[in-house]
Amino acid sequence: MNNHEIDYKIYGDDIQYVEIELDPNETVVSEAGSMMMVNPNIELATIFGDGSKQGGGFMDKLFSAGKRTLTGESLFMTTFTNRGHQKEHVYLAAPYPGKIIPLDLSRLNGEFICQKDAFLAAAKGVSVDIALQKKLGVGFFGGEGFIMQRLTGDGMAFIHAGGAIVERHLQPGEVLQIDTGCLVGMTSSVHYDIEPIPGIKTKMFGGEGLWFARVQGPGTVFVQSLPFSRLASRVFAAAPASGKSSSYGEGSPLGGLFDMLGGE
Repeated sequence: MNNHEIDYKIYGDDIQYVEIELDPNETVVSEAGSMMMVNPNIELATIFGDGSKQGGGFMDKLFSAGKRTLTGESLFMTTFTNRGHQKEHVYLAAPYPGKIIPLDLSRLNGEFICQKDAFLAAAKGVSVDIALQKKLGVGFFGGEGFIMQRLTGDGMAFIHAGGAIVERHLQPGEVLQIDTGCLVGMTSSVHYDIEPIPGIKTKMFGGEGLWFARVQGPGTVFVQSLPFSRLASRVFAAAPASGKSSSYGEGSPLGGLFDMLGGE
């Protein structure tokens, strides 16, 4: 066993947080900004990358952390270490409405591929690296980009996704077609590719984009009902164009008409 063994409980329904129990000298690593609260004996530290690279010099660690910027993540992560003499707790919150998915990597052949920004936290020793898709088409058109995240190790990891979560166990050769933004992650045995949506009318007016993800078993796939990009686009579309909010009829056609007439 190379990773720290941690116990956990997940609380909440649509807006969740995870309580992680640490024995003395155990450590959990998380994305910066995910902390909700900690016990007094928990020591916080900022590190390059995920802390899994124990050997090598400063430049090696910097290069390893620098690859994370390709997925849009920060160079730095936060570690929480129990410096007390009894069990202590760390509480980490999800960044937006959805579900926290616990992953026991020891039961997933030590590897899991997920979309960028899905990673929330993991036991110290779990490596959070980039996963390059083999086909350039996946990178240019695949929604989540050419670069995804690869979690490797034999400990617990936690990822987050939006809305409701569907877990599908695909049989060998079984195929599932998924909106590219709704694909959360998959075990390494799943083959992932993209295909164009047939029909020019569907592409132009269907509102579903030009491509869908095609995943083929065997393996496990997680699908989210509300990608954050979709949520953000709806919020942006509903926001007043002037950047001002109306106190009358907010969110209604009358409110928009009132704004056009100069109402405050």
